[in-house]
Formats: sequence, structure tokens, C-alpha cells
Amino acid sequence: MAAWRRIAFRLLTARLFRCKPVSLGRCAREFTSSKALRKGNDFFKDLESEMKKFHEKFVTALPGSDWTPIHMNTNLPPERADIVIVGGGIMGWAIAYWLKKKERIRDGVRVVVVERDPTYTQASTVLSVGGIRQQFSMPENIHMSLFSCYFLRNINEYLSVMNEDPIDVQFNHAGYLFLASENGAQVMEENYHIQRREGANVILLSPEQLKKKFPWINTEGVALASYGLENEGWFDPWILLNAFRKKAISMGVYQCFGDVTGFKTSSRQMVTASGEKVDFKRIHHVIVQMPNSAEYQPVECALVVNAAGAWSGNVAQMAGIGEDSKDNILSMPVPVEPRKRYVYVFHSPEGPGLDMPMLIDNSGAYARREGLGGNYLGGQSPTEDGEPEVSNLDVNYDFFTENVWPNLANRIPSFQNLKVKSAWAGYYDYNTFDQNAILGIHPLVNNLYFATGFSGHGIQQAPAVGRAIAELILDGDFQTLDLTNLGFKRLFIGEKMLERNIV
Repeated sequence: MAAWRRIAFRLLTARLFRCKPVSLGRCAREFTSSKALRKGNDFFKDLESEMKKFHEKFVTALPGSDWTPIHMNTNLPPERADIVIVGGGIMGWAIAYWLKKKERIRDGVRVVVVERDPTYTQASTVLSVGGIRQQFSMPENIHMSLFSCYFLRNINEYLSVMNEDPIDVQFNHAGYLFLASENGAQVMEENYHIQRREGANVILLSPEQLKKKFPWINTEGVALASYGLENEGWFDPWILLNAFRKKAISMGVYQCFGDVTGFKTSSRQMVTASGEKVDFKRIHHVIVQMPNSAEYQPVECALVVNAAGAWSGNVAQMAGIGEDSKDNILSMPVPVEPRKRYVYVFHSPEGPGLDMPMLIDNSGAYARREGLGGNYLGGQSPTEDGEPEVSNLDVNYDFFTENVWPNLANRIPSFQNLKVKSAWAGYYDYNTFDQNAILGIHPLVNNLYFATGFSGHGIQQAPAVGRAIAELILDGDFQTLDLTNLGFKRLFIGEKMLERNIV
């Protein structure tokens, strides 16, 4: 071993002092006392060959080279970050983009986005129908979608990347068409007045006006219809997700594929004026497990954003939310769970054609055109007691035959002879409390922010929500849209924010 050390030392000093590599001849003679080495010179030839390789690697390891004798996993997140975003769907990347957009100096905020699915094959974003509308009953939802439409129309002003092609999210401005029965007509009219007041361009149609505008529709059982004239339709969610991701990465956001398995937290206790003891938590590290590996990385951070979609309730539990045995705020779980929804693709050569909007029937079934070849998308949310199993994304084709098809064929007679071509399933981040978004910081985990619980309309509101969360973090409060009513307070006091236009 002493001879090996001398060889390495001579190679080192030779390079550092710009000398030629030392000859191995003298060192070789030091080995000749061993009987095992006297059998030939092959050993020394092999040794000299290996030492030359070592010398070449050592040269490249000097300053100015990226070679290292230690294997480095380049997929690991950085050891430290300012903000870790859990969830690399469209919501997570929208938040990351706006955080970098609002930073006051270049690289002033180090942001890491962690996504568990490198292929995005089960990501809710890419499994969405991609609809966008202003026909809500809550002003907050209307204004978020109004801004998102403005964002999509001007997307290259926001998300263009140098030397990349212009972004086209294939925004189809065909509108949404809601149908109401006699029982739902009054609510539709009330919603219409709210929408018009908040700036949405919507009109109401009588059954006669509806039939005249869309001759392919059966108006039986329809008392009133609401139709969006602009800023409504559908787009490609996958293109929008990638546009956010590419832009955010170009601005310095770190991308990491891994599974967040836990947090390292600290606690401190305070006593209220009434003498009640309250425990406050703070997250110090996010534990990221690498895919298909035992390797993990703790990421030290100042803030965490939970944008994990359907799984954000599980992420909250890792921080101790919903796990406390005491009857307090920390014992209350985040009411978000996965709900599986089917989307069916079917062919109908005699279908409505190019003038078909996104149709929302009063039965709950929906359909829209897909491309120009007589193909359509459709589906329907199940009843509360008929929710499908969420452990997989298998599709139940019987659900279409027994529930969706009869409703669609009744409303659009040309769909009676349709043929199902394919189908897929995706997850809603379903808020069981009031089916509306949960935005903002948790009151007892004082560096954990949430953007979850959208219950099906998160994709269309991602540009607005990303901006809102970035404002909340960097400015301390909402600046452009006041979304205070969508915070945690309503969960604790039991005051629901009910949206009457859930699809």
C-alpha cells in the first residue's frame, strides 16, 4: 500500500507543478521482492495502463472540468431552497412561474417543483377535458376564469421562451351551453345576472331561440339555456402545462421528479387569552424520495406549497394536519380526496358539427366536439353513492352505456348511432366540504400554503391561482383578485362557499 500511495502522490505533484508524469520503473522495482510478482511483467503493464487512466482522469478533475470520481445523481433536488412546491401539475408550475415573475432580483427566490410522476401518464392535468368558462355563480370563480382567458389569448406575452416556437394552446372559442329544466331555470337566471354584473358575456335563450340557433338539439324538457358568447370553450391542457414548465425552468426554477414522503418539522406552544394551549408547527425540510430507488434527499426550505391535487390531503397529513388527537384546528383534516371521472371518445358522422359548443345538459351529461372528423368527447359525474373506486384509472364502459349515452342521445338525436372509440379516466381534487378551491396558508402550520380542492375547474383557473399564491407569498396579501373567502377560515367556522354551477 505504501508504494501505491507514492505513485499517486508523484502523479499529483507532477501535475500540480506541471511536470511530466513520473515513470513507474523505480516503483516497479520495489514490487519485485514479492515472489508472486516475479512470474512476468504483465502485472506492471496492467498497472501502468491503469495509472495512465487515473492520471487522465485526475487532469480533467482540476478546476474547469466537471469530472468527479464520485457518482452524482443529477436528478436529486438541491439541498436548500426558498420554496418547495409539492406537485408538478399545471397548478404547481403556474405558481412557480408567477413566483419567478414577481421576484425583485434575478435568482432572488430559489424555487423547486417536485412531481411524483415523471411520465405524467396519471397526472390530472393531461387527463382533463380542458374546458374553460365564466358561467359560475361565485364572483371569485368568474374573475379567475376571466383572467385565465385573457392569459390564454395573450399567452406568448407571458410564457414565450427565446429560440422556441410560439405557443398555441389550441384555444377553441366555441362557448359553453348550459341547459336548465323548469326546476333549474330560476337558479340559471340568478347566475346569469351575477355573471353579467362581473363582466362575463353571457346570454339567455328560450327553447325557441335555442332551437333556432342550434337546430340539432332536442329542446324537450328545456325551460332555459345559458350560452357564453366569448372567453369560453376548450384548449389543450398538455400544451399549457409544458408552456408553464418550460418558461419557469428558463427563469431558474428547479425541476425534480420524486415522491414527497414526509416533512421535518418543529413545534412551539402558545397560550391564548382564554388559557387554551395551541401548538404551532413549522416545516424545515421536505423529504424527497427518488423514483424506483432507496435514495432520498432532505430539502431545507423556508416555505412549502401544497399543490398535489387529488393527493394534497395526504400531503397535509405528513405535516400533522388531521393527525392531532386534540380537538383543535390541527386535528381537522384537509377535506380533499381523489374522485375518478371518465371521459369517453366517440364517433358520430352525423353529429352537430363545427357549431357545437361545450354542451352541459340538465341531466348532468356533457359533450363537445373533438377535432374535425366527427369525433366527440363526453361524460357525466356519477351520483354520490355511485362514486367509482379510485385505486386505479380503469374505465367502466358500462357507465357510458347505462348513464351517459341515453342522456346525450335524448338531447342530440344524431348521437343515437354513435360508436365509442376509446376512453380514459382522471382524478378530481374533490373538496368534500363545498367543492371549491382552498387557497392560502394553514393557520397552524405557518409556512405551508395550499392551492387545492378545485373539484374539476382547477386547470382553467391555474393562471389566476398561480398569480394569487405568488402574491400571497411575496407580497403578504392578494393584490389583483381578492380570494380571501377561499381560505381556511371557512372550513373552521363551517361556512361553505357553495358554487351552484359545478359540472
